[in-house]
Amino acid sequence: MKIAIIGTGNLGSSIAKGLIKNKSFTSLYLSDKNTAAVQAFYKEDYVTITSDNAEAVKNSDVVIFALQPRHIEGVMESVAKCIKKHHVIMSVAAGFEISKIESLIGADKNIIRVMPNTAISIGKSMTCLAANDKGEDKIELAKKIFNQLGATMVIPEEQIQAATVICASGIAFWMRLIRATTQGAIQLGFEAEEAHELAVQTCFGSASLLLESGKHPEQEIDRVTTPSGCTIEGLNAMEHQGLSSALIQGIVASFEKINHLKNS
Repeated sequence: MKIAIIGTGNLGSSIAKGLIKNKSFTSLYLSDKNTAAVQAFYKEDYVTITSDNAEAVKNSDVVIFALQPRHIEGVMESVAKCIKKHHVIMSVAAGFEISKIESLIGADKNIIRVMPNTAISIGKSMTCLAANDKGEDKIELAKKIFNQLGATMVIPEEQIQAATVICASGIAFWMRLIRATTQGAIQLGFEAEEAHELAVQTCFGSASLLLESGKHPEQEIDRVTTPSGCTIEGLNAMEHQGLSSALIQGIVASFEKINHLKNS
């Protein structure tokens, strides 16, 4: 596949790293007005660095717009004439709806909204996909690309905002929980590096258990909570302090904010 990524900020660079790691292309164009920002990719085989967005589009079949919402409209307008019916257009811009993209490049184009997270750089992203009517035929292609970079889920476009909170913002939420666990371990006497390793590996193990077993979290919790034991004591203390409630409130607050940005 000939792929172009327009915009190489944190997310665009993460997608590029994942594609390069998995050798998921025959050619890859990385286009950004600041080409110095992607200097690390200059020596990669079959990768072209450019500041010419039109050049990147013309030399690609799949074009991923990894731009912030305030920039994507102008960039899409500038390359609209270069986008042909064979192109598969993907956008990772939060809040930038398919109808808006269609108004810029035409409803006869294959358009797919993509919501990955930064774990895509190591092939561990949870990526949600939603397509316009024309792009439905290209969903399998999108899944083929992004399944190499983690896992995918096809959802209705109206759920993309929620997926952004759970999957993209969710990375930060889980990082904060790991950080708190690390701080707790330090308070219990571990050195900082030891505490970090203990927290990260335990988090990884927890997620892996659920992925491989398919069990509900409460089933795994039941396996490590004994009557009058230390685990249930800790869990109950956390719940008394509002752990689950705080996390849910944070998710809802993030969702309300993203909807406000969409409508502003």
